[in-house]
Amino acid sequence: MFARTTTIQGNPDSVDAGIAHVRDVVLPAVTAMEGCIGMSLLVDRESGRAIATTAWESEAAMASSAQQVLPLRDGAQEIMGASTSEVDMWELAVAHRDHAAPEGACARITWLSGYPDAERVIDVYRMTVLPHIQELAGFCSATMMLNRETGRAVGTAVFENRQQLEASREDSRRIRERSAPEMGAMIDDVAEMELAVAHLHVPEMA
Repeated sequence: MFARTTTIQGNPDSVDAGIAHVRDVVLPAVTAMEGCIGMSLLVDRESGRAIATTAWESEAAMASSAQQVLPLRDGAQEIMGASTSEVDMWELAVAHRDHAAPEGACARITWLSGYPDAERVIDVYRMTVLPHIQELAGFCSATMMLNRETGRAVGTAVFENRQQLEASREDSRRIRERSAPEMGAMIDDVAEMELAVAHLHVPEMA
């Protein structure tokens, strides 16, 4: 499985319009493309940052959709008041869902880089990180994606609501600070965002 993320730094006042556009226009168009297995949208209402993720059955399916999604990306940028977006390609390495995310769900995203061994990152996430975060109150699901060429990885944990996400901060900090050295990776960034669109139908890969 593979995934494409598109990060848009938009206007906070345009977040609701952006969510509606992705839900009503982008989601139906993308999920109708061959090989697409779903889409999600994370948003930060305070900063205007939005991250759209599409999942694909194969790297070839993801690559073949690149030109088709360009006008959809341009439209989302315009509605959200942004002139550019950042696009990243990932291998979807680990996915586990305890239960579907309800309305109001939120996610913590952790970006890593600099690891020497991709398989080590996957093993540590699967055997060390996932067993701990799935015990946290309100846990819904988790994914870990990486790019072997750039040496970057990103882990996402979804919780039922904002309160549970915030309550898990300290435990999550301890988990990542313990696991990053095991991976040989550096923690680049951590963000907490609202899961505004949750249609990423990725099969269990834990």
